[in-house]
Amino acid sequence: MAANETESHRRLKRLAEAWAQANGFAITAPEVRVPKSGYRADVAACSRGMERRTAVFECKQARADLLKDAHAEAATRERLAELGARRAKLEELIAVHRPDLRRGDALFPEFDTWDFSGLEHQTYRDVLSELATLQTRVLKGTKFSKMFRYCCADFLYLVVEENIFAPAEIPAGWGLLVRQGETLRLARPPLALAAAPEQRLAVLEAIALAATWRMTRASGIEPDTAPPE
Repeated sequence: MAANETESHRRLKRLAEAWAQANGFAITAPEVRVPKSGYRADVAACSRGMERRTAVFECKQARADLLKDAHAEAATRERLAELGARRAKLEELIAVHRPDLRRGDALFPEFDTWDFSGLEHQTYRDVLSELATLQTRVLKGTKFSKMFRYCCADFLYLVVEENIFAPAEIPAGWGLLVRQGETLRLARPPLALAAAPEQRLAVLEAIALAATWRMTRASGIEPDTAPPE
């Protein structure tokens, strides 16, 4: 449990576990590193038996928390292309007015490169800054789209407080559970992803590891291994 976690977020996680257990997912744990995704789920769950199914629950207590993990990947890539073209155009214009930035490292002038690293040009700096932010976002992927694309579990659920979102902001393929008092209401079912058998087993093992680590700590025994990240 994060030291700065709010009571609202803890409540959503408790309700997600209770909902999962009441809906066929008997094996649950909070704060589980989801194999294949690189992310830690607020709650992960698995059903019993050979035909096991897995589920992941992401809890968001505020709209800002939802949106920071739900950037639209296609829109991000489109914006990257726009910024790349804008950067190229700016460098072309700057080169005309600042020939002193030419490196002089090529035999022929037309093949020279330019050194823009020390350039004090606010518009150019702003473009570079946004480019860096978006490139990092694309390289790391976005949490919701990546977990959906990689079929990290059979079912993916977003667990939220009521009225913090617009319907279009809910990630594609994710189910929606909305808190109403001390229960969760299924507002939208998830798309069944049919995770691979080896992924289901890996999720089950991750749940067991997370639960074991926490039970060991609760018993006053210091685990030999670090907590699941």
